[in-house]
Amino acid sequence: MESSTATTPVFPPVRAADIQAAQARISSVIAPTPLQYCPRLSEATGAEVYLKREDLQDVRSYKIRGAYNNVAQLSDSQRAAGIVAASAGNHAQGVAYVCRTLGIEGRIYVPDQTPKQKLDRIRVHGGDKVELVVTGRNFDEASAAAKADADKTGATVVEPFDARDTVIGQGTVAAEILAQLTSIGKSAGAIYVPVGGGGLISGITSYLADMAPRCAVYGVEPAGAASMTAALEADGPVTLDNVDPFVDGAAVKRIGEVPYRIIDANRGRLHMMTVSEGAVCTEMLGLYQNEGIIAEPAGALSVTGLVECTPKPGQTVVCVVSGGNNDVLRYAEIMERSLVHRGLKHYFLVNFPQEPGQLRMFLEKILGPNDDITLFEYLKRNNRETGTALVGLQLGTAADLPGLLERMNSSRISCQQLKPGTPEYEFLT
Repeated sequence: MESSTATTPVFPPVRAADIQAAQARISSVIAPTPLQYCPRLSEATGAEVYLKREDLQDVRSYKIRGAYNNVAQLSDSQRAAGIVAASAGNHAQGVAYVCRTLGIEGRIYVPDQTPKQKLDRIRVHGGDKVELVVTGRNFDEASAAAKADADKTGATVVEPFDARDTVIGQGTVAAEILAQLTSIGKSAGAIYVPVGGGGLISGITSYLADMAPRCAVYGVEPAGAASMTAALEADGPVTLDNVDPFVDGAAVKRIGEVPYRIIDANRGRLHMMTVSEGAVCTEMLGLYQNEGIIAEPAGALSVTGLVECTPKPGQTVVCVVSGGNNDVLRYAEIMERSLVHRGLKHYFLVNFPQEPGQLRMFLEKILGPNDDITLFEYLKRNNRETGTALVGLQLGTAADLPGLLERMNSSRISCQQLKPGTPEYEFLT
């Protein structure tokens, strides 16, 4: 990974008073989101768990807060020159909403892998005030294109996370949380926050440092894009060589300089953790099936972090559900990743001997009573009676796997398990 040797910019620290001023600035456009008690997660963890429902914003994510706080402070000449922005999707929707609300022309750059659902929503929110440009393999390439546009046209770049006014706007989430808890006689013991570029967690941490210094902050990153963790280990932002784009709202190669400086100054109250993409999928499904919450992958990061921790019994815990822009077409992949994560889905190359009855023996002697075949495909299409087949199995419980493998090993049928992380498995999925 690549580190930076550039001179660190100097900027005033973000204080609670800055965030309170932003709260007053945005309140006429952005209504507070609910703080919802979650009985299921409270029972499962022993803590008193609340969900901060930023997925219920008009643009289905917290990003509108920073975007509006940023753009609302532009001068008349800056507004006339227009704005540009880059985003993995949610910031783009916030900027689009602000452009139409304030009557400002904007161009928004998003990477190629941005889900169609988010592209459609950007167009809806921006109307005729926004031009959408899809370019680049990831956020960083889209961001470079947006900055090149600004250099050429004189438009103002509205940063998704690496700007003080954006961070201040995102910090209003924490201001609302504390006020909502106070109204029911509670105080926050811990807040779990998804981490992508770092704008949300740095805003929340800044507010808590002044207003609730004893509240712990847990920053939760996807394992495939842990740019804040890498920055803290390297004592400065670094560029990851590769990121897994699945958690698209947090798939950022390089943490922002402004968020990093804030987090670096607050290491004592921050706990960073990474969670697997499969674990995120499991919690997305849990939120959907139990609470009826359609969380996007980044929106489920906080709950995933909570489930993998052990909060203090009775502690008041808040998980920020940061966004709900999830394309329904992704649920097949989400289910698949969750099953693999829970040890229920497995793939094998099964080489049947050149003898009749081998498939029947596989079904009757090797498979367990609760094992289901979800995929069966002979690799040699001109021979569907013998030879090697690709077989996908879904088990009744993860504990059934050792017995299945033992029966495979003692059989005359050769079975090779395809394991996640190998080239063969990645090609398959």
